[in-house]
Amino acid sequence: MADEQNLNVSQEDSVPPAPEAEVIDWQAQAEALQEQLAAAQDQALRTAADLQNLRRRAEQDVEKAHKFALERFAGDLLAVVDSLERGLELTDIESEAYKAMREGMELTLKLLLDTLKRHQIEPVDPHGAPFDPQQHQAMTTEESAEVEPNTVLRVFQKGYLLNGRLLRPAMVVVSK
Repeated sequence: MADEQNLNVSQEDSVPPAPEAEVIDWQAQAEALQEQLAAAQDQALRTAADLQNLRRRAEQDVEKAHKFALERFAGDLLAVVDSLERGLELTDIESEAYKAMREGMELTLKLLLDTLKRHQIEPVDPHGAPFDPQQHQAMTTEESAEVEPNTVLRVFQKGYLLNGRLLRPAMVVVSK
């Protein structure tokens, strides 16, 4: 009997802790894991959004690079257009001596302007239009009773647009 009592005592000592203590530990671990999962999901969403924004910006940069790659080259060609136009202005239309040269200059100018147009480079010739500081550069102002104030009287140099964006402003005389 004494052995049975010792046996009972030793069995009581080896009894595992109460089940409530284990449940509490498991619940705390589950809550901690849920918090970690929520944080990881939030980080994954942020990373995906950042990646999408980066991809969109890269696509826009490539599109702009394609669209405006000709900007510097086109700006250099505009000096050639200006020279041909000035040459045509200075030659006498009636003179037989300059007739062949004038025709050649006109054809060259037309070919150059057609080439620029094919590459979405459009002239801005605002003669008689209201002054627009976004597309025109006022070189001087003049009094004029014939037109309203802020109207372009003369164009010294045409402006140009490349794909709708200003490549060079038109240099103009504006009425007061």
